[in-house]
Amino acid sequence: MALNRQEVELLAIGAGPANLALAVALEELAPADVAGKTLLVEQHDNVVWQRGMLLPWTQSQVSFLKDLVTLRNPRSKFSFINYLHSVGQLDDFINLGTFTPYRQEISGYLQWVADSLSEVRVSYGRRCEGITPRRGADGKVTGWLAAFSDGTEVLARDLVVGAGRDPRIPAEFAGLPAERVIHSAEYSARIAGLDPAGKHRITVIGGAQSAAELLWAAHQGFPAAETTMVMRSIGLKNYESSKFTNEIYYTSFIDDFHAAPADAREQLLREMHLSNYAGLAPAMLETLYRQRYLERLAGAERLKIVTMTEITAARMAGEEIVLTLRDRKTGATSESRCDLLLLGTGFDGRMPQLVRRLAADLGLDEITVDRNYRLTMPHGADGASCYLQGVNEATHGISDSLLSVLAGRSGEIVADLLLHRGQDAAHAPLLADVA
Repeated sequence: MALNRQEVELLAIGAGPANLALAVALEELAPADVAGKTLLVEQHDNVVWQRGMLLPWTQSQVSFLKDLVTLRNPRSKFSFINYLHSVGQLDDFINLGTFTPYRQEISGYLQWVADSLSEVRVSYGRRCEGITPRRGADGKVTGWLAAFSDGTEVLARDLVVGAGRDPRIPAEFAGLPAERVIHSAEYSARIAGLDPAGKHRITVIGGAQSAAELLWAAHQGFPAAETTMVMRSIGLKNYESSKFTNEIYYTSFIDDFHAAPADAREQLLREMHLSNYAGLAPAMLETLYRQRYLERLAGAERLKIVTMTEITAARMAGEEIVLTLRDRKTGATSESRCDLLLLGTGFDGRMPQLVRRLAADLGLDEITVDRNYRLTMPHGADGASCYLQGVNEATHGISDSLLSVLAGRSGEIVADLLLHRGQDAAHAPLLADVA
C-alpha cells in the first residue's frame, strides 16, 4: 500500500448535516467493525452550516426537533436538546419560545456532534478531487479509490457522497471577473474584503430567501451603498407553510412520493416549489417592506427592488459592470450599472460534478438511486455500494436536500448498507484494519 493511501470500510465525502446524521446512525446502529472503520472527509477545517450565509440574525426554517437524530431515536445523546444542555443554553432557548433556532446555533450543534463521535472519524482540510471505481476480474465494482487535494488517497469498500450541489452561476455572468461576482455560498468569506464605508453599487440577483438575505446583509453592512434587487417574478412572496402543506416533509411521505408515477411527482415538485425555493420567511418580507417604505418616506431610497425583469447580458465597461435589463411587462430594454453582483440564484439542479464524473467512469447513461439511496450500478446490487445524499428530489421529494428527513434517511442507508454486507457472505474482508 502506498504511504499516502488510507484504507477504510466506508468513506463519506462531506461532513455536513447529511453525513453527520449518517455517522450518528452508524454509531447507534452498526457494529464496531463498520462504524469504527468509517471516515468522513471534509474539505474545510471545521464544520459550519451554510458557511456562506451564516449571518448572525438568520434562522432556520425547520423545527429543532428535526435535528440529526430525534425523529429516528428520541433518546439519543446526539440530539439538539442535549447540545443546548451541554453548552448551558437550554434554559435560554426554551425561554426564547421558538421552534426555529438561529443558524449559528445549528452550526454549533453540527460541530459538537462531529466532536462527540467516538467511533466514526472526521478528517478536515481535504477536498475530494475525484473517485475511481475499483473492479474485480468479472468487471464488478469491489471498492472505490478517492483522491484528495493534499495528495492522499482513501480506498474504501463502500461510499457515501453528501457534499451538496454545485452553485448555479447563470451563463450571463460567466464572463465577468470572478472578484466582481459573489454567490451566496461564498458571501461571508468574500464580502469581508469590501470597504464597509464605501459608496458601492451592489446588485442582488434572485427573488427568494437567499437573495433577500443577501440584499439585507449588504444594505445593513454597507450603510453608504446603493442596494438593488433584480428578479423575474412579480414580487417577493411568503413561503407556502400551512400545516397541511408541511406534511409532505414527513419522512413517511417519501414512500408515497417514490411510489408515485412520474407525472404525479412532477406535479408535487412544481406545486411545492414555493414551500422551499421560491419564497421568503414572513419576518424577512416584513423587514424589507418596512425598510423600503421608510426610505421612500424620507426621500432617500437606498434599498430598491426591481420586479418582472430579466438580465439578458452582462459586461464590463472600465471598472463598472453593465447589465442589460429586459422589462418582461413591456419588452423594453435598458442598462443598469453596478460595482458588485451578489447571486442568490441557488444551486445547479444537476448532479454535482463529482457524481457526474464518477457516473461516467462507471459507464452510466443515467444517474439513479433506489428507494434506499443506493446508486444503481451496471452489474446490479452485488459488491461495493455507493449512496447519494441530498440530490434525489426527483425520486424522493422536495425534502431530500433539507434537514427534515436526515434522521430517518440515515437510518435507512445504514440498514441497507448492513443488509447488503450481510447478503455478501462470501465476501472476504476487502480492507486491512486502519492503523
